[in-house]
Amino acid sequence: MLGAFRSALATPDLRKKILFTLGIIVVYRLGATVPAPGVSFKNVKECVEEIDQQGIYSLINLFSGGALLNLSIFALGIMPYITASIIIQLLTVVIPRFEQLKKEGQSGQGKLTQYTRYLTIALAVLQSTGIVALAVRGQLFQNCSVDVIPDSSIFTLIVMVVTMTAGTSVIMWLGEIITEKGIGNGMSLLIFTGIAARIPTEGQNILQRGGLTFFLVCVAALLIIASVIYVEQAQRRIPVQYAKRMIGRRMYGGTSTYLPLKVNQAGVIPVIFASSLLYLPDLISRLTTSTTSEPGWWQTFVQTHLVSQSSPVHISLYFLLIVFFTYFYVGITFNPDERADEMKKFGGFIPGIRPGRPTAEYLRFVLGRITLPGSLYLGIVAILPNLFLDLTGTGQNQNFPFGGTAVLIMVGVGLDTVKQIESQLMQRNYEGFLR
Repeated sequence: MLGAFRSALATPDLRKKILFTLGIIVVYRLGATVPAPGVSFKNVKECVEEIDQQGIYSLINLFSGGALLNLSIFALGIMPYITASIIIQLLTVVIPRFEQLKKEGQSGQGKLTQYTRYLTIALAVLQSTGIVALAVRGQLFQNCSVDVIPDSSIFTLIVMVVTMTAGTSVIMWLGEIITEKGIGNGMSLLIFTGIAARIPTEGQNILQRGGLTFFLVCVAALLIIASVIYVEQAQRRIPVQYAKRMIGRRMYGGTSTYLPLKVNQAGVIPVIFASSLLYLPDLISRLTTSTTSEPGWWQTFVQTHLVSQSSPVHISLYFLLIVFFTYFYVGITFNPDERADEMKKFGGFIPGIRPGRPTAEYLRFVLGRITLPGSLYLGIVAILPNLFLDLTGTGQNQNFPFGGTAVLIMVGVGLDTVKQIESQLMQRNYEGFLR
């Protein structure tokens, strides 16, 4: 592997792409540390040290690499773009116009990308407004004795909302130019960077609990990462045979290939869906509760059973939501009928299965069989950090860097980036990572 990296850096154009990607990542991390106008950086640091980092925006804080709780110009991170992308992808199944654009190829995909950008800006305005409102009311940092926004005038709040929205636009642009001129998927690499930036801090917190605890957590982390890599690479390969066809004077077809169906066909999307849905009750209870009044039974129930990630109710509900959203997302993104029609159109068939409807039924049967272990795998990996809450002392599994959403994203992005570098090396006849 070291030899492959040496070969990659020795290639001028590939070295330029790698250095360009690293430069954009440095700019992204610098922007995550610059506070937004009107924010008292000293008071923010004091509040962060006082509170337990737990609440409705912990997932956004994870993806932004801690920029949210710092109220920086990149406070929202890449989360609005992720949400917008998921919404547009879901709407392609519901809205015929979007489905038609998806089938038009590159031109239609460009229009969908433009719609995603517009929706990202709208979501960024909403999320930044909510964050600023919670910060002004003192509910973003609970039990904090100082004001993180000393000047709470309307003009200052509008400037903060505009700045955070502009920061999201800049992040979206940075991700796109990485994809265009760098190595790997830009948006995924920015998420990877935000999560990786939290590992030293969280590792230090674990180390302070004791050397034996740190050793056990490291061993568990290696086992979890190895297991995630194994399952992420697992796939069911359905053999597909293409019949020979005579077109003009040439013979086409007659080849054998396979249709790969991954065990984790949905990726990390179900975990994001489940996490976001679980945070909605906390958001509603915070916005409907006054800072001076006593919390009611609803607020107490939400804080005790839904927000507390060591609660059995939270763990069970989180697991069931992940399983449900896995089946839901796979059902809307993989259409067996369309795949069967495409295979029939180009003369392909599965050995032993008739083309057309029998092929679609067979694909639906196989997909249902492999989605069950995939959904259970996602649920187990997502709730594993709850077992380490007492060890880390964080009280928040989203911040734990070796499980849950963090390890799923980091492993997925890491594998994808390595494969892209591998393909670049293979094009230049260099020896790759795998011998």
